[in-house]
Amino acid sequence: MANVTRHSLTAAEIAALALSLAHLGAGPQSVTARRGLRHAFDHLDLDDDVIATTLATLTTPLPPDVARRARLMANAITARLVIRLQYLDAAGRLTIRDVEPVTCLVHGEFWYLVGWCRLRRGIRAFRFDRIVAVEPTDLPARPHLPERYLPFQRRTAKRRKAA
Repeated sequence: MANVTRHSLTAAEIAALALSLAHLGAGPQSVTARRGLRHAFDHLDLDDDVIATTLATLTTPLPPDVARRARLMANAITARLVIRLQYLDAAGRLTIRDVEPVTCLVHGEFWYLVGWCRLRRGIRAFRFDRIVAVEPTDLPARPHLPERYLPFQRRTAKRRKAA
């Protein structure tokens, strides 16, 4: 049997895998894929409540309407196209925003779209459960490196350098 080298996944790799699984639904293949993602987390210390909750969120199918929106966001990330969001903020105000999507991630019990918001002229994280609608556009998005928008990824890299 060949030697297998194991390494931890980066935050960007985990985000991409999780987003790919997010809109698979609840069929047999998605169950197997989610089980595989759980195995990728075997090295983590699940005594941490945030990590345990995040893992549960990553491996739970999204509701069908949210999964459809996630699919549109994933396609826009791949195609590097702007999407138009109808978004409810924390106060319940509806805004329409053109967003250059960068990546999606999960923290705790929530999924987030991370992208450059043209309305606010800055990077923003949009909770999936507050995204009312997603409309694809033909507008090109500038390339953005996900690593620049995942602060926990940078902290991990700094810790490795300090060690």
